Amino acid sequence: MKITKEIKIALVAILGLVILFFGMNYLKGLHLFSSDTRYFLSFDDISGLSEAAPIYADGYKVGVVKNIDFDYEQKRDIMVEVGIDPNLRIPKGSSAEISSDLLGNLQVNLLLANNPRERLEEGATIPGSINAGSMGKLKDMIPTIEKMLPKLDSIMASLNTILADPAIAQTLHNAENITANLTTTSRELNTLMGNLNKNVPGMMAKANGVLDNTSQLTTNLNAKLTEIDVQKTMAQVDATMANLQQFTDKLNSNQGSLGLLMNDPTLYTNLNSTMLSADSLLVNFREHPKRYVHFSVFGKKDK
Repeated sequence: MKITKEIKIALVAILGLVILFFGMNYLKGLHLFSSDTRYFLSFDDISGLSEAAPIYADGYKVGVVKNIDFDYEQKRDIMVEVGIDPNLRIPKGSSAEISSDLLGNLQVNLLLANNPRERLEEGATIPGSINAGSMGKLKDMIPTIEKMLPKLDSIMASLNTILADPAIAQTLHNAENITANLTTTSRELNTLMGNLNKNVPGMMAKANGVLDNTSQLTTNLNAKLTEIDVQKTMAQVDATMANLQQFTDKLNSNQGSLGLLMNDPTLYTNLNSTMLSADSLLVNFREHPKRYVHFSVFGKKDK
C-alpha cells in the first residue's frame, strides 16, 4: 500500500492535535495517565471555580480539580471531582473551602482534621464552603456603611458650619500668638536653666562646706558631751532637788522661824500688834518729842 502525500499530512495533523490535547491538559495540571486519588467535594456555590484549579493543603499544592458536575434540576449540591496526591492521607472530618487571591484567581484549600487514626477512602465526599476573605467581610459591612452615610453627611455639614464661624479663625490666631509666647518663654527658661546650671556647682560646693562644718560641730559637741560626767551631774541635780524638797517641807511645818511665820497665826497677830504699837510710838514721838528728850542749858530737869 502506497502512502500518499495526503495521508501523511492527515497523520501529522492528527498527531499534532493529540500532542496539543495532551499538552493543554498537562499545562492545566490534568494528567490522563496519572495515579491521583479521586475525591468529591460538595458545594452549594462554587463562585466560578473551573477545572484544573489547584488544590492546596497547608499551603502546598496536592492536586487539581478534575471535573465539575452541576445538577441542573437543583436537587443536590454541586459535586467537584478532584485528584489528590496518593501520598496524602485525608483524615475523617476534614473539609474544603474555595478562596481567591488578590488577583481573583480561585483555589481550593483542604482543611485537614486532627484525626490521625481514621482516613477517608478514595471516592469519599468532602463538604465544602466558600471563604469570601477580606472582600467578603467588606461586602458584609456595606449595609452598616449605608446606614452610617446619612449620619456622616450630617456630621460633615455641622463641621463645615463650625469651620465657617469667624470665631474659629480668631481662636486659631490666638493659638498662634500663644504658641509664639510659649516659644519665647521656653527660650527664656532655657537661658535661666543654663545660668542655673552654671551656678549649681558653686552652690553645691558651698552646701558641702556647710555640711562639713556641721559634721565637725556635731563631732565636737559629741566629744564635749562625752567629757561631761553625766552621772555626777545628775547626782548633784538629785541632791539639789532633795534640799529643795526639805526646805519646802520645813516651810510647810511649824519648825523654824519661817515655818512659824507662815503657819502660826498667833505669831502673825503678835507681830502685827507690835508693828502697830511701834507705829503709835513713832507718831507720839513725832508729836511730843519733849516727853522723850530732856535738854537744859543749866542742867535742870523739866518735871
